[in-house]
Amino acid sequence: MLYWDEKSGRSFATNRNRKVSMSRDDILLEAEMSMEKSVDYMVHEFSAVRTGKASPGLVENVDVFAYGSTMKLKQLALITTPEPRLLVVQPFDAGTVQDIERALKESKIGITPAVDGKIIRLPIPELSEERRKDLARSLSKMAEEARVRVRANRRAALDEAKKLKAAGELTEDGLHDLENEVQKLTDRFVKSIDDHLKHKEAEIMKV
Repeated sequence: MLYWDEKSGRSFATNRNRKVSMSRDDILLEAEMSMEKSVDYMVHEFSAVRTGKASPGLVENVDVFAYGSTMKLKQLALITTPEPRLLVVQPFDAGTVQDIERALKESKIGITPAVDGKIIRLPIPELSEERRKDLARSLSKMAEEARVRVRANRRAALDEAKKLKAAGELTEDGLHDLENEVQKLTDRFVKSIDDHLKHKEAEIMKV
């Protein structure tokens, strides 16, 4: 069976404590789920890349140490965009304002928070052409890492398919058909990665 490792963003296969091989449908379902999570992880990374436009996704997953534990900013505050280049963070509890301010300053978003009473304002500065190109390169790297994860998911699925064939539960033609189905899934999710990258790059480069 394929398992998803949140920390590495990869799936892996294991036969531990299992006597019966996965079925053909199980292999395809697990491969699809793993590939989808690989793409979702990339989309999550993309959301934290700053464009010239204010977006709650830029800060909502910033880790904030409050109430003795680490929490996501979106759990502690309402995040709005009253203007195209302004983010406003309104803590649910005014007592966490300083904790949130500290977390934003220590994050890598590159925006200086301004505390105004019980709210925090984050003015989004214009991106220089050089900075836009740097961000586009970072996006390309994230996309390539996602493609690598999807291909790893494909390899894991094909390994399971070969085990099914070795166990006599799949014919040679059946293996070939299953390999083709796994490749179709791979192509679909790689295209999804490319489409997300193209869209995000357009956002970055738009002046």
